[in-house]
Amino acid sequence: MEKKIYVASHKLYQMPNDSLYQPIWVGHASHSDPYDLPAGWIGDDTGDNISLKNPNFNELTALYWAWKNSQADVIGLVHYRRFFSLNHKKGLFNILTADQLDQLLKKSSIILPKKRSYYIESNYSHYIHAHHRQPLDDIKKMMSEPYQKSFDKVMDRSSQHLFNMMIMTRSELDAYASWMFPLLFELEKNLDISGYDSYERRVFGFVGERLLDIYLDAQEKEYIEVPFVFEEKQNWLKKGGAFLLRKITGGKNGK
Repeated sequence: MEKKIYVASHKLYQMPNDSLYQPIWVGHASHSDPYDLPAGWIGDDTGDNISLKNPNFNELTALYWAWKNSQADVIGLVHYRRFFSLNHKKGLFNILTADQLDQLLKKSSIILPKKRSYYIESNYSHYIHAHHRQPLDDIKKMMSEPYQKSFDKVMDRSSQHLFNMMIMTRSELDAYASWMFPLLFELEKNLDISGYDSYERRVFGFVGERLLDIYLDAQEKEYIEVPFVFEEKQNWLKKGGAFLLRKITGGKNGK
């Protein structure tokens, strides 16, 4: 059984020296020299791809590429700064190994990062304090009734899986991607983002993060969670201050 975890990156960065991991340059179709890839890297702009959508879809262009083009039986997506790690330690020598992945797959066909908890906010209020409300409200209307019920259930929680990180068997990924991407494409077609700044234009990647738990709930999917590590230092004081400021002011949807 072939397993491949794609490492999404938009710049040169140190990558794992392990055949389990495949660096993929996201948004490569827009790169100034699209054919100049580092040895061992691939671009997200071959075959069936949405590479040009990367400024709006973030790392989901890598997931789309893997879904449509990878021959692996198990497909994962991580980031150049975020990896699954069973021992909670930074460093590429501490990230998830092929042997560890084999053991996890015996327990579940879906592997996700540990949830992020907000404690004083719901998932919905956290999103609308950080981003524009309309895209999230609009995509709910595009869902069938069972998914709308799961939307309400998930958005009322105070924890969620983020970062579009996952490892799934091919059949599980195909089912999820076949549901998620058409929704995002429909939202893209109907949403006017001309007034959004460059950060908020990443909206379809942000919304896509929230769709995973909705799908899992509606489909009653079982999964296991694995710790993940940031390979770069995080300024938690700055992040926490920004979080509280958004809550006080209402963020993008402040009154």
